[in-house]
Amino acid sequence: MAMANLKMAAEKARAGMWVTDECKNSFMEMKWKKVHRYIVFKFEEESGMLRLKVEKVGGAGESYEDLAASLPKDDCRYAVFDFDFVTLDNCRKSKIFFIAWAPAESRVRAKMVYATSKDGLRRALEGIHYEVQATDPTEMGMDVINQRLIK
Repeated sequence: MAMANLKMAAEKARAGMWVTDECKNSFMEMKWKKVHRYIVFKFEEESGMLRLKVEKVGGAGESYEDLAASLPKDDCRYAVFDFDFVTLDNCRKSKIFFIAWAPAESRVRAKMVYATSKDGLRRALEGIHYEVQATDPTEMGMDVINQRLIK
């Protein structure tokens, strides 16, 4: 029975059917109204179904370091971060980063669920510019973010 539930969850994840309105609305508030600097998403089981929920939102004044500190050391999460920067020709820009956080200490089942559902979430959240996959903090450090912006 557990294997059948996992297979069904994986199929729904690929289709993005488990992304709640709360997730989509929070992302739109971040993208258009700039009220959030970042959002952390977490899967929760409800009535035998996995649903993606907003675990935490960072206020407009919070930093990338605040986001990194909010990710658990032993469990998977998704996060989006609205990164403001100034270009070489002195233009203010904003790019949204999608972070797939899967630390080595997390459970295998969690890694499987997050890996199979990533593309569905990316499709549901339109307007993401860059993706970062990280298993430890060094893989999502500011140097990684800056390298993506330079390209």
